[in-house]
Amino acid sequence: MTTSIHLPPHRLSEAARRLRDDVRSFLDGELAAGTFVPRCDAWMSVADPAFSRRLGARGWIGMTLPSAYGGHDRSPLERFVVTEELLAAGAPVAAHWIADRQMAPSILRHGSPSQRERYLPAIARGECYFAIGMSEPDAGSDLASVRTRARQVEGGWEITGTKVWTTGAHFAHAIVVLARTDGSPADRHAGLSQFIVDLPAPGVEIRPIRTIDGEHHFNEVIFEAAVVAEDSLLGERGAGWRQVTAELAHERSGPERYMSTVPLLRAWAEHVRQQGDASAGRELGGLTARAWTLRQMSLSVAAALAEGRPPEIAAALVKDLGSRFEADVVETVRRLAGIEPRKHGSGLEGLLAEAILHSPAFTLRGGSNEILRSVVARGLGVR
Repeated sequence: MTTSIHLPPHRLSEAARRLRDDVRSFLDGELAAGTFVPRCDAWMSVADPAFSRRLGARGWIGMTLPSAYGGHDRSPLERFVVTEELLAAGAPVAAHWIADRQMAPSILRHGSPSQRERYLPAIARGECYFAIGMSEPDAGSDLASVRTRARQVEGGWEITGTKVWTTGAHFAHAIVVLARTDGSPADRHAGLSQFIVDLPAPGVEIRPIRTIDGEHHFNEVIFEAAVVAEDSLLGERGAGWRQVTAELAHERSGPERYMSTVPLLRAWAEHVRQQGDASAGRELGGLTARAWTLRQMSLSVAAALAEGRPPEIAAALVKDLGSRFEADVVETVRRLAGIEPRKHGSGLEGLLAEAILHSPAFTLRGGSNEILRSVVARGLGVR
């Protein structure tokens, strides 16, 4: 028996549209002051703690958290508006991104009262940053086969294992680790648990992984019998798989999954306007139509989150289609712009060089597209 993915159209409220105007005004001011230069893939690769704190002071981080935990009682749709504008501007949001996007909702849902009080207000202020310890050298998108183990010892848990592709672990204040507390990798989904590990910590070594552009965004994090407190367990013992699956809906569905190259697209649109190239204009129109479609899909997922409906399958679809769109933007601009990409260059040539170097990761991070298609197929009952 097959099913379908329901993505009804959704219109933003008048309050959300006013919020968009506020964010645009703020960003115009920041750009005029020279506090940042638009960058591609800035949500993952450009961290500016001072910028994050300014966003926090305006109530634009931790927006959906309850005010009791330092949040602002806003809806996922209002948060969508803010993140969309930040991404379109190529703003330096990588410091707080993971904490705000998925760890704040996860801690709110699964965390103990003390964990909520400790981490959530600091996340909302833009002062507490998280990394995610999921993937391993032999377990990338196949998270169920993780080998990192956590065993109970006197006074806490001892964690041993290695995590890779941990974005921002070198500046994060904490990392959430998926580890096996019971059984063996053959048990797959059973016996996995999550832990919050404050950083730096004894027994935890963070090694940089340099990307093709020579920059340091990713890390290998090695746990060598690292002992953490008993209350580091996040949620229920053995419920890690269920908790991670819920987290991934937040990770995969947001506008960052199709907007990483929008600063490049915007710069090219201005270039096409100045050149008056009708052929390039047609290609630009096609990409713009795809971007609008993806936006509507992502907005529908945000609406589902606002209504408490599980959007995991739709989120996987958005991420698959969105990451391919991001790569198509890069290839189209490279083919038609008639410029030589130049690393650290200004304007279009610099954005193009940056996007070219980052694009190989688009279809891998957050789950490879092949894995995501399997998630969609199973959800539709065709596999």
